Amino acid sequence: MSKTLIVTNDFPPRPGGIQAFLHNMALRLDPERLVVYASTWKRGREGVEATAAFDAEQPFTVVRDRTTMLLPTPAATRTAVGLLREHGCTSVWFGAAAPLGLMAPALRKAGAERLVATTHGHEAGWAQLPAARQLLRRIGEGTDTITYLGEYTRSRIAGALTPRAGSRMVQLPPGVDEKTFHPGSGGDVVRARLGLTDRPVVVCVSRLVPRKGQDTLILAMPRILADQPDAVLLIVGGGPYEKELRRLARETGVADSVVFTGSVPWSELPAHYGAGDVFAMPCRTRRGGLDVEGLGIVYLEASATGLPVVAGDSGGAPDAVLDGETGWVVRGGSVEDSAERILALLGDAELRQRMGERGRAWVEEKWRWDLLAEKLKTLL
Repeated sequence: MSKTLIVTNDFPPRPGGIQAFLHNMALRLDPERLVVYASTWKRGREGVEATAAFDAEQPFTVVRDRTTMLLPTPAATRTAVGLLREHGCTSVWFGAAAPLGLMAPALRKAGAERLVATTHGHEAGWAQLPAARQLLRRIGEGTDTITYLGEYTRSRIAGALTPRAGSRMVQLPPGVDEKTFHPGSGGDVVRARLGLTDRPVVVCVSRLVPRKGQDTLILAMPRILADQPDAVLLIVGGGPYEKELRRLARETGVADSVVFTGSVPWSELPAHYGAGDVFAMPCRTRRGGLDVEGLGIVYLEASATGLPVVAGDSGGAPDAVLDGETGWVVRGGSVEDSAERILALLGDAELRQRMGERGRAWVEEKWRWDLLAEKLKTLL
């Protein structure tokens, strides 16, 4: 019986969008025909224990490298080859093409018949750097298929590949669990707990890093509050930018209208989306195009929850919005545009409902995990 080997540096319990993408896909493959080779979450007793506890709960085999950063070194490649042979794997899925896809030739030589490499946002950045472009080119030649999130990432990455490898690219975005993210997911309970009942709530769920645009939302709050005095900005998530964002809220004079939840357990995320009337994350591209949004699964999770969305125009973020139907795309970093669209939604309940319902229907039509997992099975 043929099996699939997943080789990845991005796997839970390490948090993040790529990690959630891979885990959700893995759970929808046959557990008897799956082996995962991944790095350990973090050093120290706590990290090792959390990783071991997570692995024990999985229905498939997980093998961890002792390092916290899995790279295509000779040692790691030998381990991957050994796992391929030991478990009789005939297909390989690189959870992130760069750089682990450089293992492809060795795995093919060891018996892999199908090699699939998935790209995210960072490979689009790699495609702009001469040395990294050469590595992407090698990965494209060594694998059967490179997958992409949306048109933005496809066009950037294809430019670094040979025409033959570029023609083999296939779209494979992350999906949404429409049974987990849905209207009525418990938002009223979160509102009550945070003291936000009967207040207009703009919610942003994301890691707190400059690209995501939480600072733009804070700077937009004076304009929003002038029209909607009871409005509140609910910032859900943790990250290195939190201290700066809190300082900005104080200096802007809107600290009383901005609520930070910190990191929230995954099981509570649907309710936190549901606590909002509008979802907004006006992400922007930074560092000359090296720091870019690959897709923005949060927009789709918000749509599945029945919320209209306001998205930035960074990278592939517009691919997650039907502009004018499920929400709007604004210039990333534009305080004026963000405030204008948010106010239009807060002031029109019928518009919010119409966009929210269209977003929910779109997720059910195109973005369900089961549909995307079937596509992955075909590729493998």
